[in-house]
Amino acid sequence: MNWDWSAVADFMPRFLDGLLVTLQVLVLGSLISFSLGLVWAAGLRARTRLVRWPVTGFTEFVRTTPLLVQLFFLYFVLPEWGVQFSALVTGTLAIGLHYSTYTAQVYRAGIEAVPPGQWEAATALSLPAHRTWLAVILPQALRRVTPALGNYVIAMLKDTPLLAAIGVLEMLQQARLESAATFQYTEPLTVVGVAFVLIAYPASLLVRTLERRLVH
Repeated sequence: MNWDWSAVADFMPRFLDGLLVTLQVLVLGSLISFSLGLVWAAGLRARTRLVRWPVTGFTEFVRTTPLLVQLFFLYFVLPEWGVQFSALVTGTLAIGLHYSTYTAQVYRAGIEAVPPGQWEAATALSLPAHRTWLAVILPQALRRVTPALGNYVIAMLKDTPLLAAIGVLEMLQQARLESAATFQYTEPLTVVGVAFVLIAYPASLLVRTLERRLVH
């Protein structure tokens, strides 16, 4: 096997396009998962069963079904009901929705770890509910769960190649197209593999640093 640097150079334009798409999906998917996860966490803690039970059922269903199945459902089934998005939007929504059910559990654990005395102090001060959450509970909970949320961002990064199944031109899909056009598989796939390592490994080190500073 001979390594061909010219094949790497030829692949670079496609690779950079795929890298940009991958990062777009990662950033927007993370924002969706963090935002929806907080909504689900609030629903899981709701006092009324009319809210708690549907949220529990929905999050458990999403968590226990494969992301690939959810991608296919959103991309191929929803259009039959008149709801249609581009492959990129569908993939971003799917990965954000899928991981929001995991971040919900992280948020819930962080909220439950806040000492009861903090709730009691807020009640003693007659703070309104929204003020209690925004000024007292969430700042403490987020400090505890930030490292866990970072781990899920890395997990989302590693799941972005699944979006190739619906035609999203992320890094792996670009490598496959390049390989199909040139019949050179080693260089494009190796470049993509190295790119994932170069993104994920520093991110994992950052998460560990945050865990040491925020949790311990």
